[in-house]
Amino acid sequence: MEKKDRIVNAISGDGMVRIRVLEGKHMVEEARRIHNTTPTATAVLGRTLMAASLLGSDMKNETDSLTLRIRGNGPAGQVLAVADSGGFVRGFVQNPQVDLPLTPFGKLDVGGAVMGPPEANLENKGTLTVVKDLGLREPYIGQVDLVSGEIGEDVTAYLYYSEQTPSVCGLGVMVDTDCTVKVAGGFILTLMPGADESVIARVEADVQELPSVTTMLEGGMTAEHIAAMALKSDFGKVVQVRETGYRCRCSKER
Repeated sequence: MEKKDRIVNAISGDGMVRIRVLEGKHMVEEARRIHNTTPTATAVLGRTLMAASLLGSDMKNETDSLTLRIRGNGPAGQVLAVADSGGFVRGFVQNPQVDLPLTPFGKLDVGGAVMGPPEANLENKGTLTVVKDLGLREPYIGQVDLVSGEIGEDVTAYLYYSEQTPSVCGLGVMVDTDCTVKVAGGFILTLMPGADESVIARVEADVQELPSVTTMLEGGMTAEHIAAMALKSDFGKVVQVRETGYRCRCSKER
């Protein structure tokens, strides 16, 4: 039986930090297959899907939905992902054939695809918008300027400035030599209300030592392992594990 994508929720021993970790290889591979994306576009769309999945999984009701929209000035164009409260997600990238050279560090150039080359030096580098439909009269809408186009850093900025939630978001997609998805995953680590300077210092030290998401997943680590490593100074317990994935009701024509 094929392994499913999973979201693991864990908390620190003192209850001051929580983390959501996603194993998202299958949702990203399904999106790659449907949209026939290049490796660069796979990473762009994959990170956006996983960010939406993690953010959406924090909603309470089955009917709630979250839309994550990224509009940059790069060749990828608009990127859109829609998630439900189970973290099930669907999405698209406007230019699925965007293909850029690797960065000097040998990584897929997600930032360049989203925001364009650094030398462009545009005043308006684009926006990240989150729309939450929670069944109220009006949806919640939050928006921030893009920071780097790498998506993880942009989601971190959104959570801090738009939701006043100090957090760290890490996302990663590794594409294999045959262009399929080798590993993909992400996490959102959040400080709880009341966290003092000692907690902040502890979390900063632990996060700085954390390898990249793709390095951890390629090394065989599970979401539980990543949660324990991210909270290693004061790991408490896993509080919830749920299966999730790519789920779309659209026809090919639509």
